[in-house]
Amino acid sequence: MDIEIFSLCDAATESVGKLNILGAFDTLYSAKLPCVHPQCSVALRIRYSRIEQGNHQIRINFVNEDGKAVLPSLNGGTDIKFGENQQYAVSNLILNIHNLKLEKEGHYSIDLAVDGKSAKSLPLFLKVRQG
Repeated sequence: MDIEIFSLCDAATESVGKLNILGAFDTLYSAKLPCVHPQCSVALRIRYSRIEQGNHQIRINFVNEDGKAVLPSLNGGTDIKFGENQQYAVSNLILNIHNLKLEKEGHYSIDLAVDGKSAKSLPLFLKVRQG
């Protein structure tokens, strides 16, 4: 398994196996707290080898620096199947987030687990603009 893309972005779409990403970022700036970000997406692309055929469980947790959940966990799955001469299979996942509310300035984390094992984390920093 290879996590080819795991990104926080302004928007993402998937069309005929293509993952389209717009505006990847890791920092938000806000004039006040709480910060409400109107729209963003988490884009994920995982490549599996033939030996990994079958069902795989995906979990995404969005937490603050104290480890408290910012959003409910996303739990999903993917059933990876291979054609006769296919060496690899790809799974794309998009999580669209509307009106993301962040209560305080600091560090947040978007954590990915595949089949119950921690796989990758994305940082998100919230900074309050002064003045």
